Amino acid sequence: MRRTLVAFALILSALWPGAAQAAAQTDERVVLIGVPGLQWSDLSPGITPNLWRLAGQSAAGSLSVRTVGRVTCPYDAWLTVSAGTRSAVGYGCGLSPAPDPGPTGAVIPGYGYLHEVAGQKGAGTLGEAVHAAGQCTLAIGPGAALALADRTGKVDVYASSPAQLDAGLLTRCRVIAADVDDLIRPYVAAGRLPAAEEQLTPRQRTTALRLADAKVGALLSVLPEDAGVLLAGLSDHGGTPHLRVAMMRHGDVSGRFLGAASTHREDITILPDITATMLSMTGVPVPATVIGVPWQAGESRTGGTEAARVELKNADVAGQMIREMGGIFFTAVAVLQVAFYVVAFLLLRRRRGLPGVRVAAVALASLPVATYLVNLTPWHHTGTPMLALVGGIAGFALLLAAAALAGPWRRSPLGPLTVVTGVTAAVLGGDLLTGTTLQLNSVMGYTAVVGARYYGLGNIPFALFATSVLLLAATIAHRLTRLDRGRAAVAAVVVLGCAAMILGGWPGVGSDFGGVIAFVPGIAVTALLIGGQRVSLVKLGAFCVAGGVTVMTIAYLDYMRPPASQTHLGRFVGQVFTGEALDVILRKLGAMLSTLLSPNLMPIVIAAFAFLIYALLRPEAASAGILPAAFTHSPALKAGLIGTLISGVVGMLVNDSGAAVLSMALALGVPLTLSVGIRALNDGPAPDEAGLRAPDDGTPHRTGAGVPEGEAPYEGGQDSASSSLVSRSN
Repeated sequence: MRRTLVAFALILSALWPGAAQAAAQTDERVVLIGVPGLQWSDLSPGITPNLWRLAGQSAAGSLSVRTVGRVTCPYDAWLTVSAGTRSAVGYGCGLSPAPDPGPTGAVIPGYGYLHEVAGQKGAGTLGEAVHAAGQCTLAIGPGAALALADRTGKVDVYASSPAQLDAGLLTRCRVIAADVDDLIRPYVAAGRLPAAEEQLTPRQRTTALRLADAKVGALLSVLPEDAGVLLAGLSDHGGTPHLRVAMMRHGDVSGRFLGAASTHREDITILPDITATMLSMTGVPVPATVIGVPWQAGESRTGGTEAARVELKNADVAGQMIREMGGIFFTAVAVLQVAFYVVAFLLLRRRRGLPGVRVAAVALASLPVATYLVNLTPWHHTGTPMLALVGGIAGFALLLAAAALAGPWRRSPLGPLTVVTGVTAAVLGGDLLTGTTLQLNSVMGYTAVVGARYYGLGNIPFALFATSVLLLAATIAHRLTRLDRGRAAVAAVVVLGCAAMILGGWPGVGSDFGGVIAFVPGIAVTALLIGGQRVSLVKLGAFCVAGGVTVMTIAYLDYMRPPASQTHLGRFVGQVFTGEALDVILRKLGAMLSTLLSPNLMPIVIAAFAFLIYALLRPEAASAGILPAAFTHSPALKAGLIGTLISGVVGMLVNDSGAAVLSMALALGVPLTLSVGIRALNDGPAPDEAGLRAPDDGTPHRTGAGVPEGEAPYEGGQDSASSSLVSRSN
């Protein structure tokens, strides 16, 4: 069996993105120059001539410095380079400790604290790998010593500053690191960093930049000609995270963007990539615990140093705008959602304002996909990015709502729902197939500034993708059922749902672990209900287990690929084998539980569920029979909504975003369902396209497949277990 899986993995590795991107090992010298706090907006030919010249000779990209906390201090950054995995020192975060010089190199005092107290088992991985290969390390400055120290805290050769260097000393070792901390050290008081880098005056910042540039220039002037140079902004130094500078001068890479397979981006890298890059460039095997992969120059060209600086600076602007706007945006969404349910409740029970409620419902449901469509515009290149972003989102939402309500499909109760879900599913599916450029720097996606995800299907996009696919599949099943093709209706749900699930979970495409677990039961329940089957708790549990088995199979096949080509799915399997998986699970569990108290997310969940439950228990009093009308018009829609809710609940439990998953599923699914019910109610008892007809006594019932002979039809809006959705059809 194992041989079969290995063979299958080798075949798939030829098809998966990044499969052939394993690091090519060489036998060269590498120098890492860390300038904590350096941003692309800092560079200019007048103030930083040496850095500007190096940028023109290098591949250039953005460095996401996120480690464990929201803001990365220099100590955590250098420690992450040492470990090759995201690391944090704990309460003492700040500048790296100064090592004690000795007759042979230097030793970092109290280094055992990292292993014994801080729990940083990976500390010293880089230094140990170099020593195991018979090589030595040369560190310049405290941070560099921390990065290159072995597990005892020792570096082989140490200099406190570039002024102590000469060309002869630099030829002793092939792994070299230098800490140029001028952007931080002058403003440190009592070992603590300033609260925000905005506290630095422009003159102070300029002075610090000139000092750092001079030290970098002095170091570059004495480096051996065969040395590859990596320059990294490496860390934050205040209360605001930013994308930092990343450059690589190595071979013929000048004028190209700099990225890595870890981010699946041509212009973004992460801190652990530095560890893998240094080892690969010097021919040292990369330990399996290192999660980074070597930097690589992309195919796209920068267009020159100034063009690269502007492009990468704007990428940071976009990330900052999304980070700052996220809380405000979700607060606004929560307010709009709660207000919608309150107003809808008041109007529907009086049977007043139904057209207005329908328009508001479709507009609200159009809002999520608009947050991705706005990235088709260069909003972050404008002089007022906030205004351009908000205006673009509102514009796309209104445009989609107008198209959904004004097209020829508007006469069908399911028409607007089909348009909105179809566009949402197509946009997110297309985004997955084209590198997820729309989810990056989206208020309902992710940003490299925050650094939680860089590619693939995020948790909120998963909720929207699953909801739109399941509801869209339900509309297709509705039409097939109308044509008395029940089996084809079930097959449509299964095929469309499974295709979307695989796309969302495929390594290098969606790479969504929890999404697969949540998607499987949603698909299965929707298909069973459309087929007239009952769903028990035992079946539901089995579907959840099937989702877990599916994603672990995908993850294991990913694990069988070379380490440099693995995604976080494959690395999780490795963590299972090494016993580290429990820590990952507990960390995600803690993050999920914290979302249950979110003032932006839980009001949406509470309001939507309260409206649904009351509308089902008291249909006439709560909603003028809107939901019963929707479900009577299309039992398939009810199946899709139930499947959506199940995917949302399971997704909430297995993803670290928690309540965000369920709240966004409800925010899309419930308003669209209400829009169907309003139109179906206005259509009255006339025959509809689902095969409903009104008998002489005015009680709606379903003709054709779906209700066994002799079983009572749907009456009075009561949701009973004998409805056509939970009973076996003929």
